[in-house]
Amino acid sequence: MATPLTYPANSSTPFLEITRPKPYIWVIELKNGQDNRLTSELVNKGIMPALDEVERQWRAQWGKANETKKKELGKGALIFVGRRDQDKFFSNGLDFQNIVNDFNFFPCTFNPFLARLLTFPIPTIAAINGHSFAGGMMLALACDYRVMTDGTKRNAWLCMNEVHFGAHWPLSFAAILRAKFGDHRLQRQIALEGYRFTPPEALAAGILDHIVSGDTAAVLAKAEEVAEGISGNAQAGVWGLIKHDLYRDTLKDIGKDTRTTNAFIHDAAARAKL
Repeated sequence: MATPLTYPANSSTPFLEITRPKPYIWVIELKNGQDNRLTSELVNKGIMPALDEVERQWRAQWGKANETKKKELGKGALIFVGRRDQDKFFSNGLDFQNIVNDFNFFPCTFNPFLARLLTFPIPTIAAINGHSFAGGMMLALACDYRVMTDGTKRNAWLCMNEVHFGAHWPLSFAAILRAKFGDHRLQRQIALEGYRFTPPEALAAGILDHIVSGDTAAVLAKAEEVAEGISGNAQAGVWGLIKHDLYRDTLKDIGKDTRTTNAFIHDAAARAKL
């Protein structure tokens, strides 16, 4: 097992940690507080550089696989999981109070993250080990597969609840919802009713691929099983290319979110990534 990496590096309170339970499986554990609010700092200084590092490591292995003609070295899969030391939250969504007046958040931070995850070059699995609300659910939907606790030991819900607290959806959210689910009744239930899905309901609706009885360790174990089964599909190097075509219209819509800007807003966006 490789040495864990944390982001930001050398921080006493890192936003996340990358581990590799197997040479071709990476796990990003979100550690932004107990409920993993998705802040600008978490995305810009945690998740995005972590995705770059995972891709860098996988591409090095993929290159070696082609050089040595050992195709199995090109396998790969990435898992997102909430904090492993609790079973209550995968992610409680966006840090709404701090982003509501941040004109850069969606066009410069969260939308590029969703596009990056949606087209990541190896299979991605959300190990949903607790509640997944709003932006947290959108993170899970941008992954290729979703595994969740079954909620028998502790309540766990999937919910896009913006309709209940008055938050307008960015185009990216609607685009991803349409791409993932074609049934207008399910779209209505998620977006307009803000329905709180229990894990069994989400499984029946096709939102989840698996539910698991047990704690975070059990959810992560199932996610690793899924990763093991699909990781070989990264060997040919076209997983991400196919997703770029599959989600071509979605990516165009994500890029259509308007951005109000001036010199000060632009400066803030630049500083956030430095």
